[in-house]
Amino acid sequence: MRRMAVAAATMLALAVAGCGNKADSGGGGGAAADWPQRDLRIMAPADPGGGWDTTARVMSQAMTQSKAVDKGIEVYNVPGAGGTIGLSQLASKQAGKSNELMVMGLVMMGAIETNKSPTDLSKTTPIASLTTEPEAVFVKADSKYKTMQDLVDDMKADPAKISVGGGSAGGTDQILLGLIAKAAGVDPSKPKYVAYSGGGEAQQSILSGSVDAGISAISEWAEQVEAGKMRVLAVSTAEPLQVAGKEVKTLKDQGLDVEITNWRGVVAPPEIKPADREAAIAAMQKLHDSPEWKAMLEKNEWTDFFKTGDDFDAYLKTESTRVKGVLKEIGLTG
Repeated sequence: MRRMAVAAATMLALAVAGCGNKADSGGGGGAAADWPQRDLRIMAPADPGGGWDTTARVMSQAMTQSKAVDKGIEVYNVPGAGGTIGLSQLASKQAGKSNELMVMGLVMMGAIETNKSPTDLSKTTPIASLTTEPEAVFVKADSKYKTMQDLVDDMKADPAKISVGGGSAGGTDQILLGLIAKAAGVDPSKPKYVAYSGGGEAQQSILSGSVDAGISAISEWAEQVEAGKMRVLAVSTAEPLQVAGKEVKTLKDQGLDVEITNWRGVVAPPEIKPADREAAIAAMQKLHDSPEWKAMLEKNEWTDFFKTGDDFDAYLKTESTRVKGVLKEIGLTG
């Protein structure tokens, strides 16, 4: 009986220890192995059809194909205020949820400042930057503006009569318009900027003629150029680019000393476990290294711009300071 009691006690102790190890693995090293513990949800903080939405859906497809995650992936939209409504939701309602990611980028940094958002990117967990791409100035195919100089001439003559459509207020598109105006010797606050929460809506405003021109990342409206419905007046890169088989001059080539590119990345909610953060970074690394993602970069004409973890966190801090300075310089913030 005594031997049986000792054996039973030993078995009970081993069982308790085993349960404890399982619990520990769920919150420590095992969290990385199991991430995400539930289906992954990727928020695009804008309407369908724009850059963030496209990035989220391309990410989802490539992550599934490359097996960067072994769970299901859901992409959902939370539009409004340059992404700051989605940012607020991520920071509050999704805090601590390891299976949530949000696409973001330079546009959101501008919107945080111009909308005076009470929530900024310090309330998130930086995971990785992914892509960067040039901006371009577009017009309807039958527009009277045949060159960038044509548009600039009208802007100089009466800047208040010029309307330009683009993404959310304070984002890359509006920053570019402000820089163009300033380079042309025009008060950056004078040209009318019409902000849209999704690329599809902004695209329609150009095609319908409700705005004189539009500014966007090249990939968003390249199909309209290929279809002969839009033309590109200038690109924001250091060197000319091929768009729909035609070389497009840079803003600098056309007398405007302006250069800017639009980057995008992903963040997670605040308060997630360190192991889950590292696992999410590892998943982004696997995505980045996959042939599926490389094919998506080429298809969408995106440039690789990969930073992870602490490096991405440091970049966000530096970029935030730069954006604040630019917005103040062109008169979008006080």
